[in-house]
Parts: sequence; structure tokens; C-alpha cells
Amino acid sequence: MTPITWRRWLPEFVLLALVWGASFLFTREAVLGFGPFATAWGRVTLGALVLTPLLWWRNETRTLRQHWRSFVVMGLLNSGIPFACYAYALLSISTGLSSILNATTPLFGAVIAWRWLGDRLQGRQLLGLGLGFAGVVALASGATGGIAVLPKIGSGLAVAACLLATFCYGLAGSYSKRHLQGVSALAIATGSLWGASIGLLLPALWQWPTTLPDLRAWSALSAVGLLCTALAYVLYFRLMSLTGPARTLTVTYLIPVFANLLGVLVLGEVVSAWMLGCGAVILLGTALSSGLLTLRAKAAHSSRRG
Repeated sequence: MTPITWRRWLPEFVLLALVWGASFLFTREAVLGFGPFATAWGRVTLGALVLTPLLWWRNETRTLRQHWRSFVVMGLLNSGIPFACYAYALLSISTGLSSILNATTPLFGAVIAWRWLGDRLQGRQLLGLGLGFAGVVALASGATGGIAVLPKIGSGLAVAACLLATFCYGLAGSYSKRHLQGVSALAIATGSLWGASIGLLLPALWQWPTTLPDLRAWSALSAVGLLCTALAYVLYFRLMSLTGPARTLTVTYLIPVFANLLGVLVLGEVVSAWMLGCGAVILLGTALSSGLLTLRAKAAHSSRRG
């Protein structure tokens, strides 16, 4: 890859990792004022409002009507349930821990694609799945309160909520391949955000705060909706076209770095050696199970032959 090409995509790649890493910080601040459901609803609705004019400009709004049922399901799986789960989890655990757990998404995606779509798992992928899930168990056991799931005892429910979110992300990937094949990425993003907004509306109204949240909460909600959802999707789509899906997916590795850094600098969180070690195991397992290490090896081999 020439230096000019690197300069085209690398700044946006780092910016995307920073924006998605910051989403944990902004969600943490917003949920303290709005609660989990209202925070998740505000995030997806703001994102949808920003992306809809882009969809209209590209003359793809009719796609929303054609696939509205699939967009509702996709929205709940890819945005609604996960965003609500992370908002709930961040009431109990650190932004750094939740971002590391978020890196398990490709692990669930590989298992679900194997069971649902019939994708074959090679030995390297099975090793990666084993490493990844072992890292999750070790990370959860080292969290405050261990892996207890009783309410108000430890962080077990929060860890479980993060894993439910990543499981939903995995389902969303397979669902998109099965039901939204051929639909543009922007249409899927916009339609799914509107689907999530519809699905979260009643829970958000039921849990809407009785007292007006402060300016800090409103600012955080605006940031997570406008920057970490709408802008992030635009960056993601640009990177997919510039550098391809394989390299774009490696942004997963940078997100916990920024999330942990921001958590330490802004919230005063502590990142332990245990968290870093478990996170490294999870990321290694993710790289193996998603095939990224294999792809890199092939790319290096191809360059040597050339």
C-alpha cells in the first residue's frame, strides 16, 4: 500500500476508533441523567435524524418502506437492545471493562454464523473462540463481586448485559446476510436506527426521568447520538469503500484502547493488569476466530511473492 493511500484512510480509521471508544464515556454520563432506555432511545433517534437527509439525498428513502419489517428487527438487534444493555451496564462497571467485553462481538458472530448460516469453522477459529470465551470468564470473575448475578451484588448483571449486547450484534450480522442482502449500507444503518427508535419508544417513555436532566447529561446524549452514532456510521461506510471490510473490522482492536484511556483521564477509572491481560486474550481470540490473523498472514505471503 502506497503512503498516499495510507494517508487517505488512516486518519479516519483512528478517528472512528476514538469516536466509538468515546461512546462508552458519553453513555456513562448520559445514563446517570436519563436512565438506560431513554439514553438508548435518544441515541438512535438522533442518529436516525442525521442520516435520513443523506438517504434522501441519495434517493434511497423508498428502501425504508420496502424493508421496514426487517429494519425493525435489525434495529433492535444491532442498536436498540445493545445500546440499552450498555447503558444499564455502565451504571455498575467501568467504561474500560465494558469496552473490552464489546470486543467479544466477532466471537458470537462466528458461532451464530456457524449455527444459522452454516459457515464452517476451521481449527484456528475454534482455538480463537476458546481463547476469547476463556478471557471473558476470567475478566468477569475478576470484576467487582465476581460473576454473581444477584441484584445489587457485584457486577455480574452488568457483565451479562454487555455479553447480551454482543450476542445481539452477532445475531444482527447473520440476520443482515439472510434478510438484507443487496441493501445499501446507508439504508441499513438509517432504517435500523429508525427501527430501534420505534422499538425503544415505549420503554423510554415509561422510564423517562421525572426531573429534568442537567446540561451535562443532555450534552453527553447529544454527543453519543450525533458523534458516536451518526458520524461513526458515515466514517464506517467511507472506510469500507476505501480500504475494504477486513481492514475496517480491525477497528475493534483500537476501541478498548481509547475507551480505557478516556475512562482514566476523564472519570478517574483504574485499569488493572488483570484487565489488560484478559483483554489481550480476548483480542487474540477475536483475531483468530474472525480470521483477521489468517488474512494478515495471507497478505504478507502475497507481498513476499510479488
